[in-house]
Amino acid sequence: MFSIGDIVIEDDIAYERFACNLSQCKGACCTLYGSRGAPIRDDELPELQCAYPFVRQYLSEQHLQIIETHGFVEGDLGSFTTVCIDNRACVFTYFEDDIARCSLEKALVEGKTKWRKPISCHLFPIRVTYGNNEQLRLERIAECDSARIFGTLKKEQLFDFVKDALIRKNGEEWYNKFRDICLYYNNNSNLL
Repeated sequence: MFSIGDIVIEDDIAYERFACNLSQCKGACCTLYGSRGAPIRDDELPELQCAYPFVRQYLSEQHLQIIETHGFVEGDLGSFTTVCIDNRACVFTYFEDDIARCSLEKALVEGKTKWRKPISCHLFPIRVTYGNNEQLRLERIAECDSARIFGTLKKEQLFDFVKDALIRKNGEEWYNKFRDICLYYNNNSNLL
């Protein structure tokens, strides 16, 4: 583990090669099995509410019906998540050519909203754990094996792959320090 300010970072994040390969994983991160969806920060709820009218057009009738019946988030302050359908797909997921995609991100790309998606989704496969100190950890799932292979082939580091998300979350100055440390450790791999 290493730290930047009050944020503790798992060593594996510095070394991991990663680049999404949607043709292989089919957007598995949007459809992972589990009873809870993507973690949502309390301050992201108003953003979701504002984006919903713009993303409705991308969602299936099933997803719209679930949202109308159950809402799009569940939980309490400090532990909200998106609602899942059949313990799998996030309610904001739509499918295009058999690939699960995020309707929130599509609305941003099409200029309909200014908010991308929950930071937990943007950072994936990095997960944030809150406690005495905030901790960044790597979530290794079999569905992302193709991303690790593709990242190795492209020589793309995870810390570069999630650059925009980390800058969005912690700022550019923090990210530059983080990247410098990761590069230093990669060039001196016996240090971690």
